[in-house]
Amino acid sequence: MFVLAEIEDTVKIVPNDFGKNDNDAITDALNEKYANKVVQEVGLCICVYDILTTSEGFILYGDGCSYVKVSFRLTVFRPFVGEVLTGRIKSCSPSGVRVTMGFFDDIHIPGATLQSGSEL
Repeated sequence: MFVLAEIEDTVKIVPNDFGKNDNDAITDALNEKYANKVVQEVGLCICVYDILTTSEGFILYGDGCSYVKVSFRLTVFRPFVGEVLTGRIKSCSPSGVRVTMGFFDDIHIPGATLQSGSEL
């Protein structure tokens, strides 16, 4: 259900964060960019797990921000096909069932895909 995904990206560190520890500033920027977002072919990103490598920061002409190339791992919610998940029914209608897992409320199971013998 939860996996670690390794990603490389260039992170923009704003001048207000220059006083922070480098890893803290990078982690904050990455969490702002990825946390609670669905990335194609990766899954629902929860948070940054760890930072693997970073490059030296560089500043573009006319911009006061520092840009750092980062390799990092994200904690990702990505269930595999056929995996059994436990959730609670949030609502039920003729179109299907809406299920919550606590941290994720937007799971919709269409009525046609429910197991045989199920009623809406």
